[in-house]
Amino acid sequence: MIRCKSVICNKLGLHTRAASAFVKRSLKFSSTIKVTYLDKLSDGKSIMSLILLEAGYGAEIEIYAEGYDEKVAVDKLVEFVEQKLVN
Repeated sequence: MIRCKSVICNKLGLHTRAASAFVKRSLKFSSTIKVTYLDKLSDGKSIMSLILLEAGYGAEIEIYAEGYDEKVAVDKLVEFVEQKLVN
């Protein structure tokens, strides 16, 4: 299992469009993807699960991946979060 922390830089936080884009990227990987914020655990491949984290601007989240492509998955998803959850 690989994990890495990242801070949400998007002014709107992890809103619906950002969560959808995150899931779209997560689904490209065979690994299980999980995201935590405070004491909440979310499925990184579920839009509703991510929205329920209620992670706003400046929130420190932790992205976990477990599976064949876990290293690449975490690297790419952290990079996406740090690019303000856009393209």
